[in-house]
Amino acid sequence: MAEQDLLKGKRVLIVDDEPDVLETLEALLPVCDVVKATTFEKAEKAMNSQDFDIAILDIMGVDGYKLLDHAKKKGIMAVMLTAHALSVEDTKKSYLQGAALYIPKDEMSNITTYLNDVLEAKKKGKSTWRRWLDRLGWYYDNRFGPDWKYADKEFWDSILNKDRGDAP
Repeated sequence: MAEQDLLKGKRVLIVDDEPDVLETLEALLPVCDVVKATTFEKAEKAMNSQDFDIAILDIMGVDGYKLLDHAKKKGIMAVMLTAHALSVEDTKKSYLQGAALYIPKDEMSNITTYLNDVLEAKKKGKSTWRRWLDRLGWYYDNRFGPDWKYADKEFWDSILNKDRGDAP
């Protein structure tokens, strides 16, 4: 199945305080019905008045974690996309708060691959994080050093090395 097939016709809310990020993501998702919001308030209003399959949430500038909580209450899968809150700790926090995935903005050009992974995993009843280390392990190794997982090895092993149907 082609990557774009799972995304075709999906309603996607993109929330970021940077207009160029919104425009770039919209251009990268031509087969999706995209709604953009630049503030927490606009995003919350959109979630309350429309149905979405996926929300792509910036963390800084739009109170992304609060939006994540709101998305979860609305049954919207949320993917965190960040530059300024890029850390191992925020990755873990995103997972624990129920994000479907956590993506560095440096990897935004591959958004269709990441969203496809999330949709495929959901369809199969698997963890949406199951391919995360395969896709982004090299990035984290380069950014945080090859030992970044060892500070909380038990946690990372529990989510990255096995499929869990109960995972976010």
